Amino acid sequence: MSNNYQNMGKIHNFSAGPSILSKETILGCIDGIKDFAGTSLSVLEVSHRGKEFVAIVDESKKIIKELLNINDDYDIIFLGGGASLQFCMIPFNFLHTKAAYINTGTWSSNAIKEAKIFGEVLEIASSEDKNFNYIPKNISIPTDADYLHFTSNNTIFGTQFKEFPHTNLPLICDMSSDILSRKINVSDFDIIYAGAQKNMGPAGVTVVIIKKDYLVNAKTNIPTMMKYKIHVEKESMFNTPPVFPIFAMYQNLLWVQKLGGVDAMQKRAAIRADLLYQNIDNSNAFEGTVEKEDRSQMNACFKLLDNTLEENFLADCKSAGISGIKGHRSVGGFRASMYNALPIESVEALVNIMNKYK
Repeated sequence: MSNNYQNMGKIHNFSAGPSILSKETILGCIDGIKDFAGTSLSVLEVSHRGKEFVAIVDESKKIIKELLNINDDYDIIFLGGGASLQFCMIPFNFLHTKAAYINTGTWSSNAIKEAKIFGEVLEIASSEDKNFNYIPKNISIPTDADYLHFTSNNTIFGTQFKEFPHTNLPLICDMSSDILSRKINVSDFDIIYAGAQKNMGPAGVTVVIIKKDYLVNAKTNIPTMMKYKIHVEKESMFNTPPVFPIFAMYQNLLWVQKLGGVDAMQKRAAIRADLLYQNIDNSNAFEGTVEKEDRSQMNACFKLLDNTLEENFLADCKSAGISGIKGHRSVGGFRASMYNALPIESVEALVNIMNKYK
């Protein structure tokens, strides 16, 4: 099986998520499916409380702490439900009176919608007036809200915070689509959460990094399954965790670590994004859909000036083995998602196709 995978044809995977994973990650998963940690059992069938899998959970947390330079003031938990579950878990635990949100796209809009169930939501800034093609600036942040929530990178619309909000409020961030792609100061945040299916691993596991001191602010009269405190105390084992996604994430964390950690991922991201955006800007056939200063290094959104050529362009991409390039229906055009595992050769292949349209 491993040899067959190694010999598969080259596909340039620009999918927005679930997204590309390194060959090393997938091969490690295949080995674990065949025989996990010498148990003669597949990782798909082992107990989540067995010492072999508990070791994977512990080591995954350790690597994440090393990669992001996280100190002992924080706990890390692995949950199911994706970022969407966090949209309601956060206000369920921490929205006592009112919370501040920055609206920069579909996922932050969804987070706002969920939070309104639990209390007053102050939408303190929004880029909806221009179809979310920029990041709001000079935001006036209240001082009496329970927390401030924002989304660091907007997968659908292709915008990214280059600087994070400065506030004395507890700061909560959805980093689903750019975690591990750039250096951050975790100590600025009270909660960081991320669905794994962009840069960390496959779909099915969500990583939550939470400041220990912040847990004292959590409500107590909520369902047990929704309590962060319980998941921290039970070390992600309150209920059966998503075993295989965690194992696959562990394989990917090893790969990130081997390549040089977040420093290396940040350099790779810059090289990929610079190549593609320079080609867009120097083209007389394409244009970007996002304000230049707010362009995402993870998700580049662009379109043809002559939209009658879209089907031709997509066909040419398909012929060149380029997958997942069609833009989200909210934006149209095209979207190149360039997550950690995407090689520069894939961007070069896309640029070669784009150059035919000059």
